[in-house]
Amino acid sequence: MSTTRLVRRIGSPSQPPTPVLVISKLVVCVIPIAQIAIGAIHLNDCPRKHLIPIYLIVSGVFGLMLTLLSCLPCAQEPRDANPNPLSRLCMTWNSLISLFLFCWFIAGNVWIYSIYQPNYDKSTTDVDPYCDKTLYLFAFWITTLVYILIGVSLIGGCCTLVIAYLCGRADPDDNV
Repeated sequence: MSTTRLVRRIGSPSQPPTPVLVISKLVVCVIPIAQIAIGAIHLNDCPRKHLIPIYLIVSGVFGLMLTLLSCLPCAQEPRDANPNPLSRLCMTWNSLISLFLFCWFIAGNVWIYSIYQPNYDKSTTDVDPYCDKTLYLFAFWITTLVYILIGVSLIGGCCTLVIAYLCGRADPDDNV
């Protein structure tokens, strides 16, 4: 397969079947729903850093909103070169929500990692304010999971580029 055919194939991906899209959207909704639930249940259970449950709730709501907005027809990529105003509004809204979530993620990192290994014992509040163990560890691991996924994506992307480069070099049709 020549490099140009490979690039053309990558450039025009086929649309996955609808059941696959529905199932993937449902799976992506699980974490935001869990964030909202755990943040709401433990809203007052972290006097050490009272913003951690709020961080979870807001992240969950906006993450869920972003996922649900991607299901709307206006969020789909326009087939023609001239997108309609509704499509532009949808793209702008998605971009603003993504930017907000990025900034909120950074703030959550500060709140979560700044109190790493907080006091989990509720009875010793006079000495050191506590933070509920379930709440803190959930927030900690959700945030850490984002970094793990970014790292895996970067490594996977680099491996893909190296493989594409090596496959392109090994092509006997190229006269380079």
